[in-house]
Amino acid sequence: MDKTMKGKTVRIVILSAVVALFLGLLSCATAPSPAEKTAQQAEVRAISSQTLADLYKKNPAAKGAVEGAAGGYAVFSDFGFKILFMGGAKGAGIAVNNATKQETFMKMAELQPGLGLGAEKYRIVFVFDTPAAFNSFVTSGWEAGANTMAAAKTKTRGGALAGAVSVSEGVSMFQVDTQGAIVGISITGAKFYKDKELN
Repeated sequence: MDKTMKGKTVRIVILSAVVALFLGLLSCATAPSPAEKTAQQAEVRAISSQTLADLYKKNPAAKGAVEGAAGGYAVFSDFGFKILFMGGAKGAGIAVNNATKQETFMKMAELQPGLGLGAEKYRIVFVFDTPAAFNSFVTSGWEAGANTMAAAKTKTRGGALAGAVSVSEGVSMFQVDTQGAIVGISITGAKFYKDKELN
């Protein structure tokens, strides 16, 4: 077997292992005990609060947009990884109804092709202009396909939502780093859905 064939074989094996690991992490989680559930909820709340505080520090106008949104908002903390030709991420979040203050714990998963090696942390803040948009997000979930996100990059918002993009009817999204700086939108193939274990 020549070097080219060996290189291709190694890449295929690594890619298969990464995909299997990523899908396994999504499907093999066990239900938390009551104490673990409480601790995990507290952790998600803490990260959400810190993310918003960091965003408001960098972009003070965003506070009015988030807290004044007719539907509510959602915050996700994501941990991404990228090995050779395949990247992915999984994370947790919380959606808050601004009218009732009811919390809904959520999950996210992303599988994104891309050349590279390393890991990247980022956070996402959704702002819902209407109760209908918020309710649809928490009850039915939402998928960010590659075409959807490519189109969203052309629909930037202004004013208090400067730096956010419009991702669907009544829904805007900020993508920020761990210091709250808006970094643009890079997610593709992401799915956001209700966390059955934490609700």
